[in-house]
Amino acid sequence: MIEGVPVRDAEGPRLSDRQDASSSKLKLLGVAVSMVAIMLLVSIHGWIIDDVVDDIKKDLGIYDRVPVWERSEWPYITSNSYSYVMELGDYGILETDNDWDSTHHFVSFDLPLSEGGSAPNGVVSLAVWLPDVPPGVKVPVIAEFGPYFDEVSVETPSIEVPGTWLGQMIIDQILPHGYAFAQVSVMGTGRSNHCMDLMGNAEQLGVDAAVTWLGTQEWSNGGVSMIGKSYDGSTPWQAATFGNEYLKTIVPISGL
Repeated sequence: MIEGVPVRDAEGPRLSDRQDASSSKLKLLGVAVSMVAIMLLVSIHGWIIDDVVDDIKKDLGIYDRVPVWERSEWPYITSNSYSYVMELGDYGILETDNDWDSTHHFVSFDLPLSEGGSAPNGVVSLAVWLPDVPPGVKVPVIAEFGPYFDEVSVETPSIEVPGTWLGQMIIDQILPHGYAFAQVSVMGTGRSNHCMDLMGNAEQLGVDAAVTWLGTQEWSNGGVSMIGKSYDGSTPWQAATFGNEYLKTIVPISGL
């Protein structure tokens, strides 16, 4: 031993040091266990609360935030519209002289003689619904083009009647925001003349002619969009191939 400098015994740390180390370890272990316990309690509490809230919502008929795996068990409402806008629009529909507030029009265009049939006098049948906006206000158009309007083979009503699969929803919820809506029969269907030409040249020319007509009416602002599903989800692609200046947007859904 050097004078004035304490040294530990050869046996190792003193008993008090070992006790301090053990005490620190126990404290750390206690803190860790406490934190785990708190987290478990919070999780369990959250699960219980979520289950209670879900049960209350289910009893009240509130169906938001339904987990995917539970959706098949919920009593879905099927008697109303299948989708809703977040805010209602300011405009009503412009009334006309029929029960559906629509107007019917024929659009003529040049059909190449090589197409035979009704060439050269192609005619497209369409119906239009307008919002009741102030005089001079021009509006954009949403249009659905397809073979199912006024078509005996699928027992659909006149083209002046909104389609239950899409048209009625657009008229009820989108038109009030200042949009016109149109239903257009492709060639050889409904009251459009010529022959049914599945995705063919005559059909494409008729689609393009109708887009131009919709974009050039006095009530139109020149912006035409197309939407549809299945067959009606393919016609927007046809229109897009022409680079028509009036076609601004297409929303094709599950096209052929």
